[in-house]
Amino acid sequence: MPPSDARPNILLVMFDQMAALSLPVYGHPVVQAPNLTRLAARGTVFESAYCVSPLCSPARFAVLTGRLPSRFGAYDNAAELPAGVPTVLHHLRKAGYRTCLSGKMDFTGADQLHGYEERLTTDLSPSDFGWVPDWEHPEQVQPWFHTLQSVAEAGPCDHSLSLQYDAEACQQAIHWLHGAADRPDGRPFLLTLSIMHPHDPYQGPRRFWDLYRDAEIDMPLLPRRAARDRNAVERRMHALYDRDEIPISATRIRRARRAYYAMISYCDDVLGRLMRALETSGIAGNTIVIVTSDHGDMLGERGLWYKMAFYERAVRVPLLVAGPGVTRRRRVRDAVSHLDLLPTLAALVGVGVDGAQMDGRDLSLVLKGDAVREAEVCGEYLAEGYDAPVVMIRRGALKFVHSVADGSELYDLAADPNELRNLAAEPAHQGIVDELLRAAARRWDFTRLRNAVIASQRQRRLIHAALTTGRIAAWDYVPALDAATAYHRNYDPARPDPDRKLRRPRP
Repeated sequence: MPPSDARPNILLVMFDQMAALSLPVYGHPVVQAPNLTRLAARGTVFESAYCVSPLCSPARFAVLTGRLPSRFGAYDNAAELPAGVPTVLHHLRKAGYRTCLSGKMDFTGADQLHGYEERLTTDLSPSDFGWVPDWEHPEQVQPWFHTLQSVAEAGPCDHSLSLQYDAEACQQAIHWLHGAADRPDGRPFLLTLSIMHPHDPYQGPRRFWDLYRDAEIDMPLLPRRAARDRNAVERRMHALYDRDEIPISATRIRRARRAYYAMISYCDDVLGRLMRALETSGIAGNTIVIVTSDHGDMLGERGLWYKMAFYERAVRVPLLVAGPGVTRRRRVRDAVSHLDLLPTLAALVGVGVDGAQMDGRDLSLVLKGDAVREAEVCGEYLAEGYDAPVVMIRRGALKFVHSVADGSELYDLAADPNELRNLAAEPAHQGIVDELLRAAARRWDFTRLRNAVIASQRQRRLIHAALTTGRIAAWDYVPALDAATAYHRNYDPARPDPDRKLRRPRP
């Protein structure tokens, strides 16, 4: 695009396993996240934003494609986003945007870009088929399953693999932003920074751990229930990662929550560094900033940890948008979805997409002050811990969760925000349960979907066994380092002084 291109830049910041309900922007009284709070004050906050799947890879692929992951076979954390499925990066790049990723996106398979023109780091997670669940043998404990070790070992941390990775991803993104301000082609950009925190293990960076005191850490509102009183979800999660193998005391729960809060404060500091880079580079005024997370974290509520459930703590995510043309100091209460991001971004920058191919809706006018057009928000889970699809529909204040194996749950979130009363068990609500079951059946063919998941699992396990036999050709992304152009070099006399070009303030 010519240097006169005035379309806004986009900075998409994605955290991992950050629950909206743990943020001060959403009412948490203890957690400290001043940069998120400042961003919220100059933009729009979606109070009821939902991920599409409470699991990393499918949730992220829904953000990028605007489609339910089941539509293209992205069932779990070892599933591919097919190279033939367009992403928001393809749409914007075709329209002239420069697209760049720093950090994790959980891409599996040979395509490690999916429309990103540049990628600054490798991924933190493996890119192979090693984490494929087995719905035909759901009772088998896989070596890669979660355990409660993360909770038992929670505490302050001076260094870790996650901190090392996130520090690199953040610094690479900042370097890239400074360089973006002076690129001669004048193309606007979409830069994604995606870091691991506050995903478990619950290791709070010490500087941020020290912001909190044990006495101020709130404990779970809903404690772990005795085996005889657990519902189907609680029983499944107990079998998946608990199994009474590691005792979890109140002290350990408190330390895990304190570490999680410290990790959120660390994430907030990362956001602050990015915002300062935008300001220093002189591009903040023409950059739309979006902050979200792939999913949330149960953090001990109901005795549950991590994600893999459709309770609010696991599926409600932060969604903050600020920048040119976005209404300031606005809070939107209506339910929205990660599926809405692609059509919204496309509309904000004037890129046409085929709405019929999207499962989300365009919220660009909502960001400019309009009301939300009422629509169902849906989700799906097709991975470990289950042997049949689990789906969610939120319609107004009602949230409906259904599995053929476990039956239905129905909660009125306006009257029962903590999801204590399952209305689906009450005869008076059978009519609405039946109606929502029909709505779910129109969207998902449960028998066909289960068969497709099992077939995919079989194929991927076979391929993984084959590709780890003999010489291994890894799919993991290897970032390029062009040392010949990075710093002072003599190869091109016409090349401008790299220090002078990047110096702020300008010489």
